[in-house]
Formats: sequence, C-alpha cells, structure tokens
Amino acid sequence: MREAGYPAVFYVPRKDVDMTKLARTDHATYCPYKGDAAYFSIASGGARAVNAVWTYESPFPAVEPIREHLAFYTDRVDSIEEQA
Repeated sequence: MREAGYPAVFYVPRKDVDMTKLARTDHATYCPYKGDAAYFSIASGGARAVNAVWTYESPFPAVEPIREHLAFYTDRVDSIEEQA
C-alpha cells in the first residue's frame, strides 16, 4: 500500500505468517484513513522488535483489503522470507 509521501508498506496475509513467533501487545494507534491499529512484538527479537508488527483488524471500508494482514516496520526486522 502506498499513501501520501511515505514508503510503500507491504501487508502480508496473516495466514502466511507464523503467528506463534509474535506476541500481542497493548500498544495501539489510530489512523484517520485506516482506523485502529493493534500491534505485535516479535518474541525472539529483543527490544528492537517491540511493536514491530501492526494490523488493522477492523479497517475502514476504503481499505478493507488489509483486514487479516500484518505489516512490519522494516527497521525492526532483518528479513521477510517466503517459504514453501
């Protein structure tokens, strides 16, 4: 997804992510275009990986396709790999 002057964000389907590696946090933010975001930390990532992943579980209708997807801060992960 590309918005305003920000770099593109890749939203990965939850079904393609090993959710056992993530820990939900209490952190939350609000975007006037997408809605409320919930966050996850990468359990094995240490302090750098706290709130490294976000999701819009009930996005506004205009961005409904990002429901059930996760996005990762690129400066908080080493890589994202596709596995068979």
